[in-house]
Parts: sequence; C-alpha cells; structure tokens
Amino acid sequence: MNFERARIDDIDALHALVESAYRGESARRGWTHEADLLDGQRTDARALREIIEADKQVILLAKTGNSIAGCVQLSHVGDRLAYLGLLTVDPALQAAGLGKELLAASEQFVREQWQAEAIEMTVIRQRTDLITYYERRGYVRTGEHRPFPHGDPRFGLPKTPDLEFAVLRKPV
Repeated sequence: MNFERARIDDIDALHALVESAYRGESARRGWTHEADLLDGQRTDARALREIIEADKQVILLAKTGNSIAGCVQLSHVGDRLAYLGLLTVDPALQAAGLGKELLAASEQFVREQWQAEAIEMTVIRQRTDLITYYERRGYVRTGEHRPFPHGDPRFGLPKTPDLEFAVLRKPV
C-alpha cells in the first residue's frame, strides 16, 4: 500500500470512494457506514477540492497501483493540534487492517509535517462501534460534544434529530 497526497485529478475517484463507504446500499457492505443515520451525500467534489487546495489541510490516499483503497483528511488546527476526518476504506476492503494503517500514517504525518502533539477527531455519538474501534487504537473521549450541522444538506440528511459528535483525542 502506498500513501500519497491527493491531487485535483483524484477528486472523481475519491468522491466515489467516500460516497460508497458512507452512504447508500453499497456502504452496507462495510461496517463503518452511516447509512442507518443519514441519507444524502457525505461530501461533494467542491468540498474535496477545497481541502486539497488548502494550505493547512491534506487528504492522504491509500493506493494500490492506480486504485484508491482508502483516504483520510488531516487539518493543522494550530497549538500543536491536528484534526483527523473523513477516514474512509473501500467497503470491500474493510476489516483487513487498512484503517489502522491510515491512522498510523496520519499520526506520523502530523508529527513530522506539523509537529503536532495530539490529534483530534469527531465521531457521531450514536456510532458506538466506531468509537470503540478508535478507543482500541488509543483515542480517548474528551467528554466534549459538538453539534451536528442539521439543516445543511452538504453533510447529509439526518434520519434522527439527536445526532451530535463526540470528540476523541490521542497524543501523537
């Protein structure tokens, strides 16, 4: 598996991967989907472009040959803190260790490139299996919760009104 920064010409394949892993029937092939909690899109090509073009953000791709098997978004938020989001693994490849590899590559990247001492993420509070997965990898719930962007279809269409994010953090 090779890890590299996403480029503009990766956007179409990247967008297809993210949507297939998070939404709709294709997502149900994997265990990390949000299809039971949200309809609509997970992201769009414009948002991916903005991340790729931003100075303090990057999307790392996990590639086999020319195929994108997974990705993760990293943001340098300052004060020796990085943010991890959009961790995605092709549903057909989930449970094979790629998510763990993407986390390790992310932690190394933020340490080396941004001198980050901690990495933070938000996970929908109702996704207890996913939170447990991250806890097994050293992430700890901070006790902080952040609101889900209800009413903004760019982030999906909630099937329940009580969605919110739990904040997890790990020293790197």
